[in-house]
Amino acid sequence: MNRKIPPDAFDYYVSLGVERSYQEVAKRYGVSKAAVVNLAKRESWQQRIAQMEAKVREQSEKKAMESMAAVRERHLAASRIVLGKGLEALRNMSLESAMEAVKAIDLAMKQERLILGEPSERTELTVEDIRQRYERWTREDGNQETD
Repeated sequence: MNRKIPPDAFDYYVSLGVERSYQEVAKRYGVSKAAVVNLAKRESWQQRIAQMEAKVREQSEKKAMESMAAVRERHLAASRIVLGKGLEALRNMSLESAMEAVKAIDLAMKQERLILGEPSERTELTVEDIRQRYERWTREDGNQETD
């Protein structure tokens, strides 16, 4: 077990992936685990691995963001095409036959707002809405108790 550990030992260590261990490196090169540990400390294997993993994560996140941006742009472009076609059809139709165009325009506008991160539907409640709901619930609860 007195053989020198070759320069490519770190590369082998990296290649082990989830099975990565100093013991595996020692077994591969026929040296003691302590020798591998000492080399790893001298050459900062753990810090190098951490840097590599950080770079990989950064690249993956960048690619994911670029991909999401491309999808968003494609969807937005498609939505705008549908909106344009719907408006064009609406201009050329009589009021009675324009419902399909109106539906296409409505759908395209909702999609466009959704893609841009805006609400596509009204979801807020006014104070009056809440008061009416409360009164209805209390009336319903009161009716159930008298039955």
